[in-house]
Amino acid sequence: MDATAQPTREVILDTAEQLFAARGVDSVTMRDLAHHLDLTAPSLYNHFAGKQALYDAVLERGLRPLIDILVDAWAPGALEPERMRATLDRVLSHLAQHPHLGRLLQRALLGESGGLHPLLARRVGPVYREGLAVINASAADAGWSPEDLPYLAFGLFGLMFSYFVNTAALREIAATGDDPLAPQALAGQRRFLEKAVYRLLGPQPAAAAGVRRRGQPAVPS
Repeated sequence: MDATAQPTREVILDTAEQLFAARGVDSVTMRDLAHHLDLTAPSLYNHFAGKQALYDAVLERGLRPLIDILVDAWAPGALEPERMRATLDRVLSHLAQHPHLGRLLQRALLGESGGLHPLLARRVGPVYREGLAVINASAADAGWSPEDLPYLAFGLFGLMFSYFVNTAALREIAATGDDPLAPQALAGQRRFLEKAVYRLLGPQPAAAAGVRRRGQPAVPS
């Protein structure tokens, strides 16, 4: 970076997101961040009051668009394929723009600093509870019982984020040199998610619904 140029807020947040995801927030100092940005530590404090404020800003930037997408997408009743496709496109686009976010959120949810981050509890908790209520009708149409809903919600979360959490491992496993974040790879992931989510939450054929046990979803062929 040009020594005379000052990094923008977005550049600082991008750098912090990457370092927090790679090392964990407890292992990153403001001096580390300043070094990666070609700044002095006091200069970085001109942008953010401290590491906690910076961490909060990184989480807020990552979470707010996802929450807005999900709130906008949720609707009672049977799952609509077109709405689902549009939602998946928006979610994948955001995660591709912030490829370290999945790993960062995984660390935060594991309570790296001794407990669930207050920002996550404050922002995600109410939306999670609202989401359970809203998807109840779609889940019932798909054959899930009310007791299944918490597991279903966590399963959907894992489907959305695991690909981005494990991009480094995917490169090693594939051993092809392909970039998991390339447009073609992301298009494949969207197709997979579309099929998986619809099989989990889409309406089931009446014939199959009549023969399955209560609470056991049928999977379309």
